[in-house]
Amino acid sequence: MDERRALGFGLAAVLLWSTVATAFKLTLAEFTPIQMLTIASIVSALALTVICAVRGKLASILSTFLSNPWYYLLLGLINPLAYYLILFKAYDLLPASQAQAINYSWAITLTLMAALFLGQKIRKQDWVACSLSYFGVIVIATKGDILGLNFESPLGVGLALLSTLLWAGYWILNAKNKADPIVAVLLGFLVAIPFAIGISIYEGTSWQQISPQGWLAVTYVGLFEMGVTFVLWLSALKLTQNTARISNLIFASPFVSLILLATIIGEEIHPTTLIGLVLIISGLVIQQIKFGKKDLSQAAG
Repeated sequence: MDERRALGFGLAAVLLWSTVATAFKLTLAEFTPIQMLTIASIVSALALTVICAVRGKLASILSTFLSNPWYYLLLGLINPLAYYLILFKAYDLLPASQAQAINYSWAITLTLMAALFLGQKIRKQDWVACSLSYFGVIVIATKGDILGLNFESPLGVGLALLSTLLWAGYWILNAKNKADPIVAVLLGFLVAIPFAIGISIYEGTSWQQISPQGWLAVTYVGLFEMGVTFVLWLSALKLTQNTARISNLIFASPFVSLILLATIIGEEIHPTTLIGLVLIISGLVIQQIKFGKKDLSQAAG
C-alpha cells in the first residue's frame, strides 16, 4: 500500500512540476520577476505554514531558526530569493522550453560542486555525464549553431546556468541539515519575503495592471512550483522502499513540460531544444545509474 501511495505522490509531483514552465510564462506576461517572486513566496509560505500546523510542527519553526539563524538567513537568500529571481528573469528572456531545459542540468552542476566543496571524487562516468549534458546546453542555447556559438539571448542563457549553480549550492549547504525539511523550506520563504518586498518597493513596480488571471497564475506558481509539490515529493521518498524508482519519474517532467508549452501557450519548440534535452537527460541517466539513491532524489528544481 505504501509503495502505491509513494508512486501516486511521486507522479503527482512530477505532473505538477511539468506545468510550471507554462505557468511561469503566463505569469511573467503580467508580473515582473520580483513581483512574481514576492507573491509566489507569500503563497508558498502560507501553504507550508498550514502543512506545518496540520503536522504539529508550528512550535518548531522559531526554535529551528534560532538554533542557527545565520545559516537559515543564508539559505533563504540563496533559495528562494536569488535562485527564483534569477530563474524567473531567465524565463523572461528565453523561450520557456530553452530555460527549463538548461535549468534541468542542475544535477550535473551539483556533481561538480560536490567535488569542489565536499571533496567527492569525480569518476569517468561523471565526466561523460557532464560532457553530454553541457553539450546539450550548448545545442539548446545556440539552436544548433554550435560552431558559430550564436546565442539568441546570452544573458538569458547565463542566468539559466547561474540558477543551476545556486540550486546546487543550496543543496550542498542543506546536505547536513538535520531539521525537518518542510520547516527548513518554510524558513527560507520567511527569510526571503521581506527582502523581496523591499526590492519590489525599490523598483517601484505597479500592481494595478494585473488581471484576475495573472493573480491565479502567480498563486499556482507559489503552490505548485515552490510549495505543496515539494511536500508531495518528500512524502513519496519517505514512503517508498525503492528511492531510485521514484527518483527516475522526474525524467518524464521536461518532456511533458514541452508538450504543455506547445499546446497551452502555443510556444514553438525548436527541434534542437528536443535534441539538447535528450543529451542532458542522457547525462543525468548516466549519473543516476551510479548515484541511484542520491542527488536527483532530493529535488527537481
